[in-house]
Amino acid sequence: MTEQIEKIKKLIACSINPKQKAMYQQLLAKLEAEIKLQVKPEVEVKTNQRPPEPVPTSTLTEPELNTETNPPQEPEEEQLKTTSFFQAIGIIKGEVTLTPQSSSIKIGDKDYPLYILGRGRFLYEGLKKQIETTETSFQKLIVYPKFLHFPSKEKPHLVAFQVVAFFSENNQKQSTLDSVLKDFEFRLCGLWQFIPVCRTPCISVFKNFSKERLEFIKGKDVDLAKKVKFMKASHLPLLWKDSPVKPFRFNPKIQKEEQEKTYFVEIKARFLPNRDVFGFVELLSEPTTSLPKFLKASKQMKGEVLKQAQSKPREVETTPETEPVETVTVVDVESWDHIPTSPTLNIKDTK
Repeated sequence: MTEQIEKIKKLIACSINPKQKAMYQQLLAKLEAEIKLQVKPEVEVKTNQRPPEPVPTSTLTEPELNTETNPPQEPEEEQLKTTSFFQAIGIIKGEVTLTPQSSSIKIGDKDYPLYILGRGRFLYEGLKKQIETTETSFQKLIVYPKFLHFPSKEKPHLVAFQVVAFFSENNQKQSTLDSVLKDFEFRLCGLWQFIPVCRTPCISVFKNFSKERLEFIKGKDVDLAKKVKFMKASHLPLLWKDSPVKPFRFNPKIQKEEQEKTYFVEIKARFLPNRDVFGFVELLSEPTTSLPKFLKASKQMKGEVLKQAQSKPREVETTPETEPVETVTVVDVESWDHIPTSPTLNIKDTK
């Protein structure tokens, strides 16, 4: 049929008679229409052939998991963002008082305890020399915040700071942090939630996971109480009026699967000494339910440490007026059923 079409096209090109040329054109249109009718079914079959549907990846990569230790994974886009880690670090300045027994910093009209751990002696001597060299006790420090909560919500929490470094001409640590944080600003990264002993929602900063820390915790020669203390979290009260996600609040009346989501947030906040809390300044990244790995002591370990503490004779201190001093009891705010809800390690006693 294609040969006939080619012949008719040649006749049309050579035709001089208008009537004859029109006849050839009608014949050409008829033949071309017949060809389209013959080809159409074949084209439709090809275009309607659907490629085999890919097997859902969930059936291959998502076996049934125990959500207590292996929660469902976030989408790939979220996994790329899990480079975050728990952190609470910032800059404060004030009148520093150093003594071998206890040190403190005065901010406004309040005195806050200063702890110098780790490289303690070296750091203590360095800061002492800095005060002597500058001839002023007014110093600028890089610190970790330390908050102590009490069982009663009515009793205010206590605030202290652990010294990481101090600002001086020879201190290189100051340059990086000072470029992103102003005085009294902190970088806070943790779980945004309510805890039972604080009316203000907190950012809970847990101990980041590492193989070295895991080996330390599983060590048989390490005291159990020391292990639990090492894994204790810091709960930092935060005023955040228009937070994009709600702070988690545990509801004992519903099942774990029905609880609200727990979000990991990274923010910049300012320490407010007039209220001993933090105030939101800036969101550093979008809140996510994909939590970094962290270490947390099991209920079994905490219970054993509590038994050991209760079995010891209770010492009662007295003031010169012979009035008993209230013994500090720190409530365990990390033993809720909703934690862990992420890739965490609930460490058990390995003794």
